[in-house]
Amino acid sequence: MGARATDEARTGDVAPATHADLPRGGRLWVVAWLLSVTFTLVALALSFPQNLWPMTPALLVGAFPAALTLVASRYRLRLGPGWLLAIWGAAGGLACILAGGVAGPLAVWCLAPVAAAAAMGGGRRIAEGAALALMAAAVSAVATLAGLTPSAPTGMTAFWMAFLALATTGVGLGAGLILAERRVNLREARLDDDMERLRTVLDEQPHLILTLFPNGRVRGLFGRAPAGVSAAAIQAKGLTAASQEAGRPALERGLERALAEGGAEIGFAPAGALDRWVSVTLRGVEENLLLAVMRDATADRDHLAAMEQGRQDAENLAAGKSRFLANMSHELRTPLNAIMGFSDIMRSSMFGPLPGKYSEYGELIHDAGRHLLDLINDVLDMSKIEAERFELSREPFDGREAVSAALRLMRVQADGVGVQLRGVIPSEPLEVEADRRAIKQIVLNLVSNALKFTPKGGTVTLTLHGYDGVFELIVADTGVGISKDDLDRLGKPYEQVGDPARRQMGTGLGLSLVRSFAELHGGEMMIESTVGRGTSVTVRLPVLSRPEVAPPPAASGNIIAFNPHR
Repeated sequence: MGARATDEARTGDVAPATHADLPRGGRLWVVAWLLSVTFTLVALALSFPQNLWPMTPALLVGAFPAALTLVASRYRLRLGPGWLLAIWGAAGGLACILAGGVAGPLAVWCLAPVAAAAAMGGGRRIAEGAALALMAAAVSAVATLAGLTPSAPTGMTAFWMAFLALATTGVGLGAGLILAERRVNLREARLDDDMERLRTVLDEQPHLILTLFPNGRVRGLFGRAPAGVSAAAIQAKGLTAASQEAGRPALERGLERALAEGGAEIGFAPAGALDRWVSVTLRGVEENLLLAVMRDATADRDHLAAMEQGRQDAENLAAGKSRFLANMSHELRTPLNAIMGFSDIMRSSMFGPLPGKYSEYGELIHDAGRHLLDLINDVLDMSKIEAERFELSREPFDGREAVSAALRLMRVQADGVGVQLRGVIPSEPLEVEADRRAIKQIVLNLVSNALKFTPKGGTVTLTLHGYDGVFELIVADTGVGISKDDLDRLGKPYEQVGDPARRQMGTGLGLSLVRSFAELHGGEMMIESTVGRGTSVTVRLPVLSRPEVAPPPAASGNIIAFNPHR
């Protein structure tokens, strides 16, 4: 209990008492009270048997709270100090009344709650005891005036009763004063010990902690100064003495900002080591007092510089990669155009018929060239987008035309893989102001991707909407679907999902280009998918010139959205 009380006193948190707990001195006083009353009862019975009434009941009543206090303290009864003091007050007042009232020898026992409060530890209990003592005295006085008290004893009986009352209450009050002084001394010693321990911790911590006046003058200084900083110079001249001449205006502005805004952070080269860097964090703690923490930030500065250099190197590397891919794509398209041109001549038998096998080979060469050209165009577009060199060619046109043209191109591929391709397009024109080729490329990439992941006999449906200035395109399939983990990766350049056979059918740029084209138009792309049931990709572009009022039906399920402003 003593250890817990010490901890509570140190933290400033005092738990409410739920049982009586006496210090050692208080316990000795209660024992002395009981022994004194017992000895007086024995002496009274032997020497003055004619005065047993009413002195015996009065003494027994006065002994009761002492006995109860000992039992409560010994067995930790749930009887708080407040209740005990009330019992002391009631018993003292009743004993006073039984012994003849305020004119009787036990009148001093009205002060019993004050003595008990002092013995229990004092503090605010003294005020409670004084109030109870006043109440006990007032009740005794009223009882005396009303004639409700028996006659007070006289002679030696009265003398010894008065001596007992004075001795018991006086010893209690004296013990309380001694305990109070001891507590004060212990508290001061503990406070000094805590202050010394705190000062030691502050002096040994690795940073320099200062308390400053508004003008930068030092009020207190603890800890170790960073390399190049003189603690003596700061102590004598103020915070600005820590910096070289060029950095002092920044420190002065930091002091002003900390006073005005409550905090500031400044970095500077110290006066004694210009190759190092020191950071000072300022906080306002009072109206005219600042707290400053000064530390060596050289490693932080070097680390930030290395990170910045690494970032620039990574950006330069990415830009170089994009430029290389763009240049290589241009270089590859030149011979590829020739290959496709000559293969087209062979397919059309422009210079006469070819044997069956050669005609078949010409067809294969043309198809392979077309596929390769599509891949090169994707890489070229993505390289331009990453290098921020891709420019939209906006023009007004009917969005249905670009979508329908792309669908016509994809019908041959859909028939080839045995998938039904459907288009749900409004009958009214959808006038947009956008990049026609980008809109067409979005449709081609989405439909091609849906066909790749839809098994034979499945369906791919393209739905077109226009509402509130938004041109919305939805491509839904009945394919294999996409798992949640794969959804998180989709839309990033060169990321592919599915089995290895499907991954070999593309570069992983299709959805990334769709997302990029949507973001360039100020729109967004969202993907909704369920494994085994299919996938739906929605592209919304705020490019509609004549907005419709009817919004599309709301989508449901797990949706991943790509923020154009990210």
